[in-house]
Amino acid sequence: MSFKGLQPLLYGGREVWPLIEGGKGVSATNHASSGAWAAADGIGTVSAVNADSYDAEGKIVPQVYDQLTRLERHQQLVRFAIDGAVEQVRRAHDISGGRGAININVLWEMGGAQPVLEGVLERTRGLVAGVTCGAGMPYRLSEIAARHNVHYLPIVSSGRAFRALWKRAYSKVPHLLAAVVYEDPWLAGGHNGLSNAEDPLQPEDPFPRVKALREVMRAEGISDEVPIVMAGGVWFLREWEDWIDNPELGRIAFQFGTRPLLTEESPIPQGWKDRLRELEPGDVLLHRFSPTGFYSSAVRNPFLRMLEARSERQIPYSRVAAGEHTVQLDAGVKGKNFWVTPRDLDRARSWAGQGYTEALKTPDDTLVFVGPQERATIRQDQADCMGCLSHCGFSSWKDHDDYTTGRLADPRSFCIQKTLQDIAHGGPVDDNLMFAGHSAYRFKQDPFYSNNFTPTVKQLVDRILTGD
Repeated sequence: MSFKGLQPLLYGGREVWPLIEGGKGVSATNHASSGAWAAADGIGTVSAVNADSYDAEGKIVPQVYDQLTRLERHQQLVRFAIDGAVEQVRRAHDISGGRGAININVLWEMGGAQPVLEGVLERTRGLVAGVTCGAGMPYRLSEIAARHNVHYLPIVSSGRAFRALWKRAYSKVPHLLAAVVYEDPWLAGGHNGLSNAEDPLQPEDPFPRVKALREVMRAEGISDEVPIVMAGGVWFLREWEDWIDNPELGRIAFQFGTRPLLTEESPIPQGWKDRLRELEPGDVLLHRFSPTGFYSSAVRNPFLRMLEARSERQIPYSRVAAGEHTVQLDAGVKGKNFWVTPRDLDRARSWAGQGYTEALKTPDDTLVFVGPQERATIRQDQADCMGCLSHCGFSSWKDHDDYTTGRLADPRSFCIQKTLQDIAHGGPVDDNLMFAGHSAYRFKQDPFYSNNFTPTVKQLVDRILTGD
């Protein structure tokens, strides 16, 4: 039995529940969770973002980047990514027992996204039903899907974004468009597509936004049977009752990103699972520290607070005396051509007195003040860059042309590859980026998880199907 009116979808040649496991990058979703989700007759999603490979004994192969140049390390990264994702897909397919469906998820803005996607699909023919892809404008997703005869499910956060993708590319491959994922920028975890026209502090109700997306799809001749997948903030299906079988919205499916983190099969370490049970409303922060330049949502743990504090120790400067910049800076910098306001000179001296003795230049003609150890870590992480993004604000890497963004590396950001690999493989949850959706506080409130209960994926899917 399923919650009121929830009907299976025909996808990849078989009937599946319209329940999709959100694909969480860098080893937070793997074969164990996605294979089990498919085995429960849903759509499991293997993350193809720097996925893990295994040695002959089944141990995870550490991704060590020992090449001298960034470009060589980037090529290593692409090889690791393809090998890992192929292994994850094969294992997920075995676990699924031929039930449900397996999708893969990539970020368009990850370094080498196209060769990784091509490489994985080439080696997993018949195992992958579709590709979900967001974080950027994945124009080439449809042509790659067509080459490998798999479905594609673009992730967008507005009807306008989908219209641009459709007009430019997707209209040429309409038959493989399996669904459009609407990822709510104020509710979803990880990176999201908040545009400059939208206020991060003013969440908008998703219903009119999804309705507008459906209107765009109808205007382009796309059938109402092509589902819109609601992603972000979905916990109890009963809270979305008026979305199901709603003629204004057409066919709707639901994506669960945060809830599957706390299952037996979820690959995240126990410390991360334990922390999820303690979160309160407001503990997830929509922030702009990501080196992608996108907004993203993560738990406001000591790591994120450290980045917030670092950015607060920041002052603008000029190369010459101009306007209010009438005094020379004598703290944190060598040389005399840093002109600041008298008030900022006092602040800089105060920070230096607290041990923040190193001033680092940002691309915005400001200086941030950090301690010597923090400076050493930032510089080392920038030097170790392996090109995990197509454009990285933190290291100034770009994955094509001349391999640089042409901008100064930004010390207010961080190496996202390093921190996500660390937290996913048992590193301290306080010292790393900890992605989560804004509903994560509900683990503490939902009686399903009381007495430290951790469900299997099957138990979770069965629970979701009751409406809870």
